Amino acid sequence: MAEPRIVVYLTDWCPFCTRALSLLERKRATFEVINIEERAEARAEMMARSGRRTVPQIFIGDTHVGGCDDLYALDAAGGLDPLLKSGA
Repeated sequence: MAEPRIVVYLTDWCPFCTRALSLLERKRATFEVINIEERAEARAEMMARSGRRTVPQIFIGDTHVGGCDDLYALDAAGGLDPLLKSGA
């Protein structure tokens, strides 16, 4: 089974974004970064997909994980590794 597509909407100056990327890198996950300040339409796209205005917004496969705290909570609960493998 192929690894799920991981998309992280972020800004360069956001410490929570850096922290979220750090966890994904430790998990050896391959992810796509979309900087909402570099692409004018990216913020609207992020808000339409997530219903949220804050960064980061993290999607693993079809699942909207949420922000940095949500990602760390998912990992602490043991749910991140299976999601990274299945993308479900």
